[in-house]
This record gives sequence, structure tokens and C-alpha cells, in this order.
Amino acid sequence: MEFQGQTAVVTGGSRGIGRAVCLELARGGANIVLCYAGNEEAAQETKGACEALGASALAVRCDVSDAGQVGALMEAALSAFGRIDILVNNAGITRDGLLMSMKEADFDWVIAANLKGTFLCMKAVSRQMVKQRFGRIVNLSSVVGLRGNAGQVNYAASKAGVIGMTKSAAKELAGRGITVNAVAPGFIETDMTAAMPEKAREALLPAIPLGKLGTAEDVARAVAFLAGNGYITGQVLCVDGGMAM
Repeated sequence: MEFQGQTAVVTGGSRGIGRAVCLELARGGANIVLCYAGNEEAAQETKGACEALGASALAVRCDVSDAGQVGALMEAALSAFGRIDILVNNAGITRDGLLMSMKEADFDWVIAANLKGTFLCMKAVSRQMVKQRFGRIVNLSSVVGLRGNAGQVNYAASKAGVIGMTKSAAKELAGRGITVNAVAPGFIETDMTAAMPEKAREALLPAIPLGKLGTAEDVARAVAFLAGNGYITGQVLCVDGGMAM
């Protein structure tokens, strides 16, 4: 029980990769505070699954691009468990489109959720972690932030920005016993990829040296590894089947 007695806040924790992260950390003994944007049914199901593993869990609705709501999320976690040891910034959205036709609003929404949201959550939790002189922050970037991808200028910018913020925050917080790392997933079996046409899915495979999509559990295990290691900071761990080689 590597995380026994620790509390983890996981944004976007109701489904997909976020749900898998919640379950992996709960399996390790952590208390779980999962934040969700709107699907309360999925959030409550994940909360129940964490509790079935023996963890204490709390589901909080939160728009991570809103500083007030992020502050309330962290206050709820502290009120329930007294400390925040792990922050996993997983919440994110896509609004794909080619550069020439991308709406400005689609660019702004993605940057607000994926980049600003990560910034606000790190800022909100950093004071508590500094006070504790302990913390593990894991930010979800993407292979797209490293390689780029046609039709995802906004998403690639947000995820590349997450990497820059990760490295900067790691340098700022290392002296207080706080590590900050990023995980960059490749193409993972989620609701989004499941909705892709079969031909589009097949077209992805030649770009993946391992020749298959990853699973949410693959990513969750990488997150847990970084959350459990006190001597790795400022790094980007690719979970992408070799795409970023």
C-alpha cells in the first residue's frame, strides 16, 4: 500500500484515463478526490469503484479553468482529508480543426481547459504542498505536444505548454520536497478513440512501433510510478508504444 495515508486529487477523474488513475491510486491505499466537469453518474460510479477497493473517496464538480472552482476543489479535499499529497492534472478537451478554419473560440476553450486549468490546479495546491514539504504533481501532456498533429494546433499548443510548465514548476518546487513530472500518452483506448471510424483507427497503427493502441491502465501505472518516486522531477514519460522515439 504505497500511498497509504496519502490524499490524491485527480482532475477529469470520472472516465477514461482519469478513472484508471483514480483506481490505481486507490488500489495503492490513497484517499481519492476526483473532480469531474459534468457527468455526475460516471463520477459517482468511479467514486464507488474506489471505495470498493477500500479507499475513502470524494467526487467534486469543478471547471478547472475557473480559479474560484479550483480553489473550492482544493478546500474540499483539505476539509475531508487534511492534506493533499498527490495532484494529477488529467482534465482536458479537444476541439479539432485545421488551422485555416479553426474558430478562435475553439482555440481559447482548449487552452483554457488544458493549459490554464493545469496552471490553476498547480498554483492552488502548491502552497499546501510547500507547507507540508511534500508533494507529487503529475501533469497529463500528450505525444501530440511533442510531435504535433494535423488538425490539432490548439491541442498540441496546450500539451506542449503543459511540458514547459512542468519543467518550470519542477525547478521552483524541488527545494521543498515536491516533484513535478508529466506523462505523455500516445493513442489510448478511450471513449474518444472508440468513436473513431475503423479505417481511421487502422491508419494510426503504422505510426506506433508496438503496433497497437495503449490502455488507460498503461497510463495509470505510469502516473502511479511518478507519484511514488521522490527522486524524479521535471521529466516527461511517454506512454505511446514508441511513437515519440
